[in-house]
This record gives sequence, structure tokens and C-alpha cells, in this order.
Amino acid sequence: MSASRSPTPSPSPTPTGPCADGSCEVTVGVGDVVEVPASYGLGPIEVTAVGGDDVEMVAPVHGSGYSIAGCSGGGSVTSQGGGGVRLRCGVGPAATLNDAMRLTVVEVRGEAAVLRVAPVS
Repeated sequence: MSASRSPTPSPSPTPTGPCADGSCEVTVGVGDVVEVPASYGLGPIEVTAVGGDDVEMVAPVHGSGYSIAGCSGGGSVTSQGGGGVRLRCGVGPAATLNDAMRLTVVEVRGEAAVLRVAPVS
């Protein structure tokens, strides 16, 4: 009788990049992806549009729901093959996502924007 071995599950990838630890200020453009900790309830945030004073983004949602205060958003979108959320945030006060993350559009410069990500304190 031989023992069968079940495959070892692959660990979830650890976020990398300047925002992986949960706090950063980063310049982004369309197509850029900002990795944030899974504890924020979102997967990588992809920038889909930059213009005027607004930045539009999509991100997959971890868990059964999400909350947004301070930027327009919501609606269900497909992001990376699963459920996600679309956000449109303007320059100004920080938005709070999932009561865990603060997202601020610091400034918009043409086709680039400066985003600040921090934990809710």
C-alpha cells in the first residue's frame, strides 16, 4: 500500500511594490497597478483613467462586500477574472475603503497622478 501525497497548497503571493506594506505615496498613470495588503480587503488597484482632477481605478474585492466613503464608486465590475469595485476619486480629502485603508489623490499632473495609501488610524 503506497501513501498518496496531496499537493501542498501554494501560498498566496505577497504584495510587492512601494505600497505593499500598506503605506506609500506613488505616482501612477493609466495601466499602473498598486499592490496593497490583503488586510485592506482589496487586491491590486489598477488605474484605468487619469484626467481633470480625477483618477479612476478598479480592484478585486476580497470577501463578501466592501465599503467606500469619500469617493464615488461601487457597482460590481470584473477585475482580474473575479468580482471587483470601480472607484473614481478626486483630488482632496482621503477616501476610506473597507474601514481599513485611506486613499488620497494628492494631485493630478496631466496623465499622471500622485496617490497616497495609508492604514486607517
